[in-house]
Amino acid sequence: MTHSFLKTILQGDARPQLLERLSKAKNFKSALVQLRDGMRSHQVFELKKIVNELNARTVEDGFHVLNDWDGKAEKFNEDIIPVDVLNFYLTTPREGPPNTKVLGIFLDYYLIYVLALCCLRAWDENTPDDDLDAMTRLIGDLQGPNGCGHRFVANAETLMLIATSHFEPDEEAYERLLARVKTMSDRHQTEMALAHAAILGSHLRHGFQDLYERDLAKMRTDNSPDYPWLCFSIVTLMRAYVRHDNREKVVEGLLNGLTADARAFLAKSPPALAPFETDILEFRRLFTTHKKDLLTEFENHRPSDQTYSPLAFNFNFPHNLLKALVIDALLESEGVELTVNDMFTALPRDAALSKTKQALATTLTKFAKFIPDQVKGRVVPVISYDPRAGLLNFAKTMSILKENSP
Repeated sequence: MTHSFLKTILQGDARPQLLERLSKAKNFKSALVQLRDGMRSHQVFELKKIVNELNARTVEDGFHVLNDWDGKAEKFNEDIIPVDVLNFYLTTPREGPPNTKVLGIFLDYYLIYVLALCCLRAWDENTPDDDLDAMTRLIGDLQGPNGCGHRFVANAETLMLIATSHFEPDEEAYERLLARVKTMSDRHQTEMALAHAAILGSHLRHGFQDLYERDLAKMRTDNSPDYPWLCFSIVTLMRAYVRHDNREKVVEGLLNGLTADARAFLAKSPPALAPFETDILEFRRLFTTHKKDLLTEFENHRPSDQTYSPLAFNFNFPHNLLKALVIDALLESEGVELTVNDMFTALPRDAALSKTKQALATTLTKFAKFIPDQVKGRVVPVISYDPRAGLLNFAKTMSILKENSP
């Protein structure tokens, strides 16, 4: 298996031993630079050969997992994403002795991207279900007692989507990956759909509100590669609902995905969904059959300013959300217990947990406003949490669902 080389690193003492060596650097900046050099060359744990090999195969498939896209320069960044963040961290003075907590967060952030590469290789040996289960266990090891205390994602399915979330020039790569995903078991497809419904719900709401001046046609045109994945997520979750799989979580995910563009599935579909007419007809048939119950269950997920709601949480790309959570952990020199997946759901319904999510979402919104993106000369924060906007999205979606179905 392509990921077997990680077991010793993640389950043994390799990480604590490396951090012990870095702690002996002459100062904090020196330790950070040493770690950066190791990450940049993939000589951390002597991973250069295997990481370069996995990365080369994945680039051939059309995905640049390790390197972010620079939209202004229209090219991929030279440094890998964890090194980009470390460079940002080094823009302010880092004096005093090495902070092993921060070094540990950076090390695990690097390793989560190595794991992401492995997730994209799950089909290499024609055992994707087994390989993804193994990857989820390794993610657990990464976030276990030998790690930094920061939690990144809940499962391999989510990590795969984060790894492929930024712009890729080869748009057909997404179609090829979707075809592979559809060969997996119902369980894995449902996990993929839950993550992607939340991701695309947030991503497309962000675009509709902040980029496309609430012009649905513009949003559909600019995000055409997303629509086959949104269709996959909506139809997969509708099937899971009929099977009574994880009912409340599936209902929440289905609603989250529909807030992106409910009309695409119940009224006139965009051209990007033309090849998926059979799936859309299946969704409409199942939705009509279960409409009464679904609308009632959707009401249980109505946003309010009293509890956390993923419908009020928008971002441009999930890898930037992950990046923001890492930066928050770095600023506090303490790992964040909430994963990206925790921000995709209001479940379980626990008052204390809900307040923690609200607080974190508010903090991330402040970060995004402090360092906003520039889009066509406009200042656009890449993350926002707004319960009022969430309620408006909910009300609009419910109106569409009631209006456009029998």
